[in-house]
Amino acid sequence: MICDRAGAVVHGYFDNELDAAGAAEFELHLERCSECVFALEDLESLHSSIAVAQLYERAPATLRKTILASLDRELPVAAFPSRAVWRWLAVAAAILLATYASWRVTSLGRSDSYDAVLAAEIVDAHLRSLQPGHLTDVISTDQHTVKPWFDGKLDFSPPVQDFADQGFPLQGGRIDVVHGQAVAALVYVRRKHFVNVFVWPTDEKDRAPSSGSQQGYQWLEWRKGGMQFCVVSDAAPSALQQLQSLLTSN
Repeated sequence: MICDRAGAVVHGYFDNELDAAGAAEFELHLERCSECVFALEDLESLHSSIAVAQLYERAPATLRKTILASLDRELPVAAFPSRAVWRWLAVAAAILLATYASWRVTSLGRSDSYDAVLAAEIVDAHLRSLQPGHLTDVISTDQHTVKPWFDGKLDFSPPVQDFADQGFPLQGGRIDVVHGQAVAALVYVRRKHFVNVFVWPTDEKDRAPSSGSQQGYQWLEWRKGGMQFCVVSDAAPSALQQLQSLLTSN
């Protein structure tokens, strides 16, 4: 059965064109519709590939002069534009469209290429962790056991909290690698869904959360207080947002 939301609604959600109520309703729909999830993943994958490529080609300044000169030569010849004029107009339209598309891709790529690469890395790290024996190096629901475990293994102290009362019990932690550096990975569970929280220090300024999905997994990343946080899971996006709020407020 083909879902009637797998077209315009998915594109509207991806482009942030839905209002808050519509977006929330669609996120609930994603929890039970694999077709829309796959359609959203395809858009994310295409966007990431284009952004990372950063394709851009500037049309030469002489092109406009050439087109105008050709139009000046062709238009007086007949009452209606000749085939040559139509060909030039078609070429000009195509170049303008390509130039605009390149500008859009470049503007998106410059701002989103980091997010695209980071998202791919943390989703890969999350998938690795789900292999038998890879999820935790220290197994404990006690934050006072997990936090000291990182001492001497990392050159920073990650914030560790247990949110069992809020529906996110701590399971343990491990050391992982993101962007070629060792990071802390805190493991939580949300209704049988494992959630990885990757944490490492950063010199970058605080940044509001950004989110997306890849391969059926949701991700959410932000920066606060000299720390970079990345949350990955196959739980609902609203669950990741709730955990982000808990991590930020503590």
